[in-house]
Amino acid sequence: MEALLVRKLGDPTVPPNGSENSSLDLSTSHPIPNLDSPTSVRVRVKSTSLNFANYLQVLGKYQEKPPLPFIPGSDYSGIVDAVGTNVTKFKIGDPVCSFAALGSFAQFIVADESDLFRVPDGCDLVAAGALPVAYGTSHVALVHRAQLRPKQVLLVLGAAGGVGLSAVQIGKVCGATVIAVARGNEKVQFLKSLGVDHAVDLSNANVIESVKGFLKSRKLKGVDVLYDPVGGKLTKDSLKLLNWGGQILVIGFASGEVPVIPANIALIKNWTIHGLYWGSHKIHQPNVLGDSLKELLSWLSKGLITLNISHTFSLAEAHLAFTALKDRRAIGKVMITFDDVRIVKSKL
Repeated sequence: MEALLVRKLGDPTVPPNGSENSSLDLSTSHPIPNLDSPTSVRVRVKSTSLNFANYLQVLGKYQEKPPLPFIPGSDYSGIVDAVGTNVTKFKIGDPVCSFAALGSFAQFIVADESDLFRVPDGCDLVAAGALPVAYGTSHVALVHRAQLRPKQVLLVLGAAGGVGLSAVQIGKVCGATVIAVARGNEKVQFLKSLGVDHAVDLSNANVIESVKGFLKSRKLKGVDVLYDPVGGKLTKDSLKLLNWGGQILVIGFASGEVPVIPANIALIKNWTIHGLYWGSHKIHQPNVLGDSLKELLSWLSKGLITLNISHTFSLAEAHLAFTALKDRRAIGKVMITFDDVRIVKSKL
């Protein structure tokens, strides 16, 4: 089968097999994985999502560092190709989606049936491959951890990225007033098309002044929940907008800078700070992840959420996918697809 392997840690934007500087190796004859238990299921991958964590993992900068060589990749969708003797939930030909610690940048992957979710009829299978990590992160963060309520004010940083767009949509489903922060007119216009209540373009506006002006116009006191996958100075500025009793969701640090949240201010203003490492719920609270993804797939089937696939690439073009992610050119998700379903919606 075709599979992408990380032979050494390094820059994933360098073409695979291109030079001694390449960290990626595209194999066209990697062994197809066998079923490893009576309840295991082999999935022929249709699409797999590229997340910022995957980029950091190839660089060797992620909190989990698997031994080399490894196949990267986390969330995916596909068709059941083979089932173990004790599998009862799925049959060959069923459309499914799931997530894994590693291994989805390949034509086949094996998972236990308990880790798979059936994709509802009528749902786009490529889009389903983009759902688990990005939308799962935002759903657990906003619904489970922050318990976002109708009419609360939600401020989403990095709102045009994969997790950002998911937070915007889930915020709207929850009935919140959603303020979205992004950079560039194209991204801001797209966010407005999703029905955000206010959008801030960082290329020509100050986030504090813009948000304060909007809050004043709506006679709102401040932000109740801050969703932050960015970090850095933007976090520091956004803290000035938080209400007493506000909640901070620490999702990631796309800016490359880990922010400092002053404990004395958190004390005075009774802030709650939630660290959100979505993948670790698989170990500590697997039922939370399962219930979350079931609800998200239900929302997807009902049209309550939509997944914007910004770019799709073949596995041989994985370095271009990593480039789109690194340069923040994407609005929504960047995907690797198989079986000739590649469609590039916008040019690099």
